[in-house]
Amino acid sequence: MSWRERLGLVHIYTGNGKGKTTAAFGLAVRMLGSGGRVLILQFMKAPKVYGEQKKIEECGAVIESYGLPKFVHGKPDEEDIEAARRALERARGTLSSGEWDLVVLDEICVALGFGMLSVGEVKELIRNKAKNTELVLTGRYCPEELFRMADYVTEMREVKHPYQRGVLARRGVEY
Repeated sequence: MSWRERLGLVHIYTGNGKGKTTAAFGLAVRMLGSGGRVLILQFMKAPKVYGEQKKIEECGAVIESYGLPKFVHGKPDEEDIEAARRALERARGTLSSGEWDLVVLDEICVALGFGMLSVGEVKELIRNKAKNTELVLTGRYCPEELFRMADYVTEMREVKHPYQRGVLARRGVEY
């Protein structure tokens, strides 16, 4: 059995602590280093803003960001919802194709938490993914009912964060 035939599990990185996207990108680098094909679809993150976006492309991953250049606070507007729907449609097409060894749906759980997508739609993505495609879902607010469909569930728990002292996000560390 080849190493690719052993792929196909589902990972969730969630919780209020820092490190969910970082963990997913670390796994992506590991997959790339093993010769795998990696696609990262970012929900709610604008392109060319975050330090990891450029570097992961240089390593050989394909990354597509579907967020707008603003944060969603409270209720998302129609543009935010439409961007999340475009990312969902792209995920549907790619997950079932078998073309990718690893697909990361970065911040999809945040889109769920804001009501931009339904849990049923994400369950459908998981059920319809290609057999040997490893899948990672990241973001706060992951509903526990998705935990039952996952093979790995890691919850990042915030114990202490500089933001509590008024330290804002810093380039190279938080973005």
